[in-house]
Amino acid sequence: MEEMRLQKYMSQAWICSRRKAEDYIERGLITVDWKKAIIWQKVTGEEDIKLENEAVIEQKKQVYYKINKPRWIVTTCAWNWDTAIVDIIDIKERVFPIGRLDKETTGLLLLTNDWRLANYLMHPRYWHSKKYVVEIFWPIEDEALDKMSKWIFILGSITKEAKVERLSSGTFSIVLTEWRNRQIRRMVEFLWHKVKKLKRIQIENIELGKLELWEYKHLSEKELNNLFKTIGLDRN
Repeated sequence: MEEMRLQKYMSQAWICSRRKAEDYIERGLITVDWKKAIIWQKVTGEEDIKLENEAVIEQKKQVYYKINKPRWIVTTCAWNWDTAIVDIIDIKERVFPIGRLDKETTGLLLLTNDWRLANYLMHPRYWHSKKYVVEIFWPIEDEALDKMSKWIFILGSITKEAKVERLSSGTFSIVLTEWRNRQIRRMVEFLWHKVKKLKRIQIENIELGKLELWEYKHLSEKELNNLFKTIGLDRN
């Protein structure tokens, strides 16, 4: 069989992007025939290739799921004493979450083995929209909601404009087009309030809908086609 760079093999097998493969190699997480891989290494695919001690098997089929993540589940594939998202699903393909939700946040999370889609949805330059419902501990002022929709200074810079809509005295929805660590919680705290419950209900055109907590299912063809069309990505 023809040899190719290990990074290229990993990407063609739909395991991860080439850049991510380089990161894994540099961190010593990939082995080839029981030896730590090196950046310039070439493989044919017939070797014993493992990522974090799990065999790398070429995935022929791309799969796409949505799940309603419950609280206290971490959105990572790595085991670190917490219950991870992969621990609560029974999917035969090796999938990973697109982006993250912190432990306390519930709601919509996308799972796939398509790193190309993941890159488009996670990379900050693409400004994809995500919608959340936020419940706080006491009524929030109109001025605070207006401020949140324009800009808040967190993590050393100001936030992008957001669409904010009041749902009740202490509940509102917010649509973000950026992805910062615990962004909504930090924005709310900046305005002297505290989040009681936080739930993501939409990513681009994909809606949480009536999915119950812990429940997951395949994205429909209509959802997938609209998603790829929205972000300008070819499904082929």
